[in-house]
Amino acid sequence: MIKRFLIVLAGLFAAASVSAQEVAKTEWKEGQHYFVIDPPVATSTPGKVEVLEAFSYACPHCAHFQPYADQIKAKLPKQAAFVYLPVVFNPSWEPFARAFYASQSMGALDKTHQALFDALHRDHKPMRTIEEIGTFFATLGIDEKNFLSTSKSFVVEGNLANGQKNLGAYGIDSTPTVIVNGKYRLNAGTAGGFPQTVELTNWLVAKEIAAAKK
Repeated sequence: MIKRFLIVLAGLFAAASVSAQEVAKTEWKEGQHYFVIDPPVATSTPGKVEVLEAFSYACPHCAHFQPYADQIKAKLPKQAAFVYLPVVFNPSWEPFARAFYASQSMGALDKTHQALFDALHRDHKPMRTIEEIGTFFATLGIDEKNFLSTSKSFVVEGNLANGQKNLGAYGIDSTPTVIVNGKYRLNAGTAGGFPQTVELTNWLVAKEIAAAKK
């Protein structure tokens, strides 16, 4: 029984190794694995190759992608930067976009970002309004009154409007979607999976850094 288990385990490791090699050897093709944004969209990180994730806390696929987004951030060179774009595909998603921008303005994303994903998709906590999100954030040590006030501020309203404008400019119609340097759009469907999304994003970042040196 132990011998059989070891054989099966060895097979799994071999399959994982082959899968990793396949990802590394992929020949990425424009128009198939990623798409050019024409005209390109100006980034919010001048001097850096920007990697943007369009997401929503309401999106279960985004919750599943979050560990891979962390992988992308961890692998980025110093010439690159990672940013988020919370999208609003329907009115029920707006409170979550407000929550992101308010947390960002308050410098609290490190406390709230993963916690909100976990609360919604792991713990299945019912949160639909900005007030309910504020009550949850209070359990994380966030000032609820300040959070609710910030979520309805002029700055957050401007971020929401600008985000929706860029949503169309990027050609985003699903989440999660990754935008590299305002020029390239990809997602797990085009790349072939979440691990491939990480590899393709890294490849496009390297492509942009190399182009900047010419």
